[in-house]
Amino acid sequence: MAEGGGRHSRYYQKPLQPPTTYRSRYYFIFVVLLIAAMALVWRLVDLTIVKRAFLQGQGDARTLRTMAVPSYRGMIIDRNGEPLAISTPVDSIWVNPKEFVATPTQFANLANLLNLSKQDLSTRTRIVPNHDFVYLKRDINPDLGTTIKALKIPGVYLQPAFKRYYPEGEVTAHVLGFTNIDDQGQEGLELAYDHWLQGSPGLMRVLKDRLGHIVADVDVIKPPRPGQNLNLSIDHRIQYFAYRELEQGVAKYKAKSGSIVVLDVKTGEILAMVNWPSYNPNNRPSVEDGRYRNRAVTDVFEPGSSVKPFSMASALASGKYQVNSTVDTSPGWMMVDDKKIDDDGKNNGVIDLTTILKLSSNMGMSKVTLSLPPQNLWNMFHSVGFGQVTESGFPGERTGDLTNYSTWGQFVLATVSFGYAMSVTTLQLAQAYAILADGGIKYPVTFIHSSTLPQGQRIMDATVANDILTMMESVLTKGGTAPLARVPGYRITGKTGTARMVGPYGYIKHRYNSIFVGIAPASAPRLVVAVVLHDPQGVQYYGGYTSGPIFSHVMGEALRLLNVPPDDLNSLTNKPTAVTPPPPGMAD
Repeated sequence: MAEGGGRHSRYYQKPLQPPTTYRSRYYFIFVVLLIAAMALVWRLVDLTIVKRAFLQGQGDARTLRTMAVPSYRGMIIDRNGEPLAISTPVDSIWVNPKEFVATPTQFANLANLLNLSKQDLSTRTRIVPNHDFVYLKRDINPDLGTTIKALKIPGVYLQPAFKRYYPEGEVTAHVLGFTNIDDQGQEGLELAYDHWLQGSPGLMRVLKDRLGHIVADVDVIKPPRPGQNLNLSIDHRIQYFAYRELEQGVAKYKAKSGSIVVLDVKTGEILAMVNWPSYNPNNRPSVEDGRYRNRAVTDVFEPGSSVKPFSMASALASGKYQVNSTVDTSPGWMMVDDKKIDDDGKNNGVIDLTTILKLSSNMGMSKVTLSLPPQNLWNMFHSVGFGQVTESGFPGERTGDLTNYSTWGQFVLATVSFGYAMSVTTLQLAQAYAILADGGIKYPVTFIHSSTLPQGQRIMDATVANDILTMMESVLTKGGTAPLARVPGYRITGKTGTARMVGPYGYIKHRYNSIFVGIAPASAPRLVVAVVLHDPQGVQYYGGYTSGPIFSHVMGEALRLLNVPPDDLNSLTNKPTAVTPPPPGMAD
């Protein structure tokens, strides 16, 4: 046993134990690996759970972009559906200077296509701190944009947009106005109805590469909402003809400017409104020299004898006068408050009220008015719209001037009765005559076409209005002040006005505003046409012999276009007699 035990003890040995130094290293490595594993796990949790939303957003920000989608501005159309203002697609070229890299050939081609000098293009593409968006050219033809895009110049981008286009150009410029480069209304009805015409831009999410090129459309966040169309009362045919006649008339009579308004008697709708000088809204002049003004609503002037029908209406409405009442205008002049009122050196003697309008007698009108309380005249003028804006809603419309009768002396009362010491616009005159034309009913004037008839307001007795219409027909007969305003086939009724212009030091010698406002057909009034020429410098300057012929052409064409039947067939068969313009002092 001893011997056997010895053998066993001889072969048995204890396991080797690592030295203390190796043992500590083992534990150190184990701890380091454990910490690293825990750090990796925590980092994984941090990236995939804790910061997942943030990192997802950062990643998307480098690939997904939200782009504005331009909206289509509503069209402006005339009463017959003809387009007067439309928005056409265009491109704007912009550059990020920090990304812009072009070869000499690309640079030269880009400058040439944009019609820019190389120096100008170099300046615009120069890198500026915090400046990564510069327009190179806006509102270019999409075909040109496609050509520029084909150059594949890094940092050069296209931005879609819309540009306003006006097919009628200068003919409708003052009514429509225009938009700015961002397609926002700046003048005229474009400004007045900007909220109606302007749509709402949309938003789209797109995928872009690192160079900023759109790779794909992801989704539409908000679709663009196009603007609503605006249906005007304007008839583009009458508008064009009125503009052409005004342009020719201004040139013929050497006037500084002029305006025409055509109104529908039964609705108050404005069928035409033109001014000269005008401008092309598609290529506007860089300097504003007054051409942008819609003179028919912004320019005021003393209307002269064109308001005598309303002075006469106040006399008839008083009950003191009838159509056949007479007035003695001898000796052709009188002194009122130490100031002279006369009939331009002519003694018309005893005349009735119709003859007062026919001859446009200041003496006769003054004597009638001075015999009545001043509030009678003021109430009539105010009720037909003088001294207040119409309901057209046109931006910048003027009220004119009609001071309260409490401030009038006898001389002012007399001069107001024949159109001085007050001021009006062309549109106000047209509206006032429309009231006479419709038997004393006043309709709000409007640029908007409607299929429903508006609600009118009676402001004048029908008998008075009809009497005035009949009396005014004499103005266009032999011996009247407007024989050249007649329209073959139609009975016309209207009134002239030739008012001296006011300067900084009072009335200017030999400077006038020439006016004619007429209604047709007289038997069943449908249209009012008001024609005003400012400062005609030709041989003729009387309203009946300058504005009258323009009225005749415009009214005749408008009646034809609207298929209004004639009410005076005899005038078509009778040979017209030659009319010799009277010498100064013999016409109004």
